[in-house]
Amino acid sequence: MNELLTRAQGGEAEAQNQLGIHYSEGQGLPQNYQEAKYWFKKAADQGHAGAQVNLGTLYSLGQGAPFSDPMALFWFQKAADQRNALAFAKLGMMYERGRGVSQNLVEAHMWYNLSAAYGEKRAAESRNTLAKHMTAEQIAEAEARAKKWTPARR
Repeated sequence: MNELLTRAQGGEAEAQNQLGIHYSEGQGLPQNYQEAKYWFKKAADQGHAGAQVNLGTLYSLGQGAPFSDPMALFWFQKAADQRNALAFAKLGMMYERGRGVSQNLVEAHMWYNLSAAYGEKRAAESRNTLAKHMTAEQIAEAEARAKKWTPARR
């Protein structure tokens, strides 16, 4: 743990993210969401997609950060722009539930599609469950949007 802390303090984004995970999950360190947020933010600000998802998750749950769907969306979108499979799934969940955005099943299906295409197995289950509440036209539109999706230009 000392080596990880040294690397994180030295500015290594992956080490900062890993340290955040240790604090978030209470692995080898006392669980402390404020510390987790601190380290996730350091890595997220350097463009670490995993840390961006982790930070967004803290905001979406109100753990160590004020509950904020807009902040969760902000960080999930930054990670999605890097083609992060879990970020795609988190965006799908936000659109499915109407958290911070208007509920939009087509948009949710699109994000779940992208997540599954990038290897997130649980996203396929979420997409398939969601599809049971959609028309064939909505599903076709979501699939077309997923095929056309490109990251936002920053």
